[in-house]
Amino acid sequence: MKEDELLHGGGQTQEAEKPLATTTRKSRKPFLFIGTAIIFVVLALALGLGLGLGLKHKKASVGGGHSSNGTSPNPTNGTGESPDISENIPSWRRNPLEYNLDMSWDINAAPTTRVFNLTVSEIQAAPDGILRPLLVINGQFPGPLIRVNQGDRVLINVTNQLSNGTSMHWHGLYQNGTNWMDGTVGVTQCAIPPSDSFLYNFTVEQFGTYWYHSHFATQYTDGLVGPFIVHSPEESKIQEMYDYDQVVLLQDYYHNLSTTLLPGYLASGNENAEPLPDNGLIQGTNFFNCSSYPPDSGYICDQNSTRAIFNVAQGKRYRFRLINTGAFGEFQVSIDNHTIQVIEADATLVQPVTVSRLPIHIAQRYSILFHANQTATNYWFRAHMNDLCFSAENPVLDTDVRALVTYTNSTSDPNPTQSVDWSYALDASCEDLSTSDLVPYDPLPAPQVDITYPIEVSFQIGNYALDRAYINSTTWVPPTVPTLNQAVAGLHANDANFSTSGVSTAFSASQLVVDVPTYKVVDVLINSLDEGAHPFHLHGHQFWIMASGSRGDFEWNSYPTLNLTNPMRRDTLTVDAFGWALIRFKADNPGLWALHCHISWHMEAGLLMQFQTRDDIMEGWTLPSDVLALCDAK
Repeated sequence: MKEDELLHGGGQTQEAEKPLATTTRKSRKPFLFIGTAIIFVVLALALGLGLGLGLKHKKASVGGGHSSNGTSPNPTNGTGESPDISENIPSWRRNPLEYNLDMSWDINAAPTTRVFNLTVSEIQAAPDGILRPLLVINGQFPGPLIRVNQGDRVLINVTNQLSNGTSMHWHGLYQNGTNWMDGTVGVTQCAIPPSDSFLYNFTVEQFGTYWYHSHFATQYTDGLVGPFIVHSPEESKIQEMYDYDQVVLLQDYYHNLSTTLLPGYLASGNENAEPLPDNGLIQGTNFFNCSSYPPDSGYICDQNSTRAIFNVAQGKRYRFRLINTGAFGEFQVSIDNHTIQVIEADATLVQPVTVSRLPIHIAQRYSILFHANQTATNYWFRAHMNDLCFSAENPVLDTDVRALVTYTNSTSDPNPTQSVDWSYALDASCEDLSTSDLVPYDPLPAPQVDITYPIEVSFQIGNYALDRAYINSTTWVPPTVPTLNQAVAGLHANDANFSTSGVSTAFSASQLVVDVPTYKVVDVLINSLDEGAHPFHLHGHQFWIMASGSRGDFEWNSYPTLNLTNPMRRDTLTVDAFGWALIRFKADNPGLWALHCHISWHMEAGLLMQFQTRDDIMEGWTLPSDVLALCDAK
């Protein structure tokens, strides 16, 4: 059965603040055409990718189990030596050694309760040398490492010291039975008010590389991000492949608050020209050339910022857990002179795939392995921001974002004759690593589909006189009362509108909610009518990637030939410009679950819909009082 009449509409704006870098408008289409043409030319020459309740506290005072403010107790520098913690690290910058994972961690430990305290505030800081307001966690940027074992119960107390509301979303974690802990403002909770706290309380059922971030407006763009690593005895089958384990955060970076940039983006006539990054960061740091701005720009620039440094030891093998925590930019990751092996994608272990360069889009995670088997010197770790995916050019942006890989503890730039970039062939199509290259380590066949929901993604001016994003005819606006709260109340009241399968009529016109019959297997066919790529993320589930295409339409008669044996599973997939993707999931996790583009600007413009699943379980729920109380605080 096909549901092809998904309806609805909405809109919102925010404020503005500082001088913005001038951008040069361009179309993504010519680059896509040119890139395709170049590929054909090259080919021609060559021939002739938990359960738990929330508790609210005015102060962070939780106890029991393992308690942490988010810092790693025994950071190491990846060489087995005692870390040399530089006195030059400013107090607001998190020590990057905290992201090195101690290999003595007991992955076989019995489940326990682990407690973390995260305090959100705003400071003035300069991660790349440009001073700007920055949102931080526990006074530092990026956020602290959260590290647990599969089966652990986690208590994470989030205290809001901002002037606006906030929330925290645990990206990729299922929250099975604790939908109200998903942290999605407008869907599963109201925002945590200023000067208040909220305790996220859930059990972690999965393992792998995850991350957490604010899910309130465009807030995570301004700094509220951090890694969330879950270990399991299952890791023993791959741990013999590496000697050291390291989290690596990648992100595009803006010199202005997102609330300053958003109104111009949503303005009518903007033609979906997203705000362009001014820089890129690795481990929350990078250089910026202060001379790129004129003296009267209004920016304060300090040239004493630093690049991230990865110390390695000759002959050792390293696992880098890459996480793209950015708002807009895709990165192409490589290490000069070293090939890399992909072994994990979005918490799915995969058969090792050797590549020289790896594309990673927003919200995606990959684990890569590399062997420190080259001449003992310095090499560049490169995270090239793919600006061919942008709608314009930013003259101050250096897309070649780099960190130092050093065998010698030296901080000198690599010798260009010894550190050599891989021959460059940047993919202008902004696609993921080919799904055909990614084979899950643990096979899980895809079940036969029961229902297919086609959706269309577009940008329109619409009734709001603003540039809005639409899924079919609906542009999402966060409701005052979260859809989860509405649905539970409606099911308790036996309101049939909240339990009728298909496109729900129970919610306002700005909410596209599809109520899926219990236990059905769902295909979502995402068709993009936009000239930009879209990394789509599904909350509460991993999905099977059944098929995708960069042009044209899905061939409906291809259904009998789809691979059901062991298709790739992940939670974030890039749909290329004017492309399509067919994803499949089992509607077995009760609650309201968002499916949205993870480009921060696009989600705030309305590119979000929801699936309501397991009404039979939801009708017996009583939402925790502290979750409901968030909506009472004004």
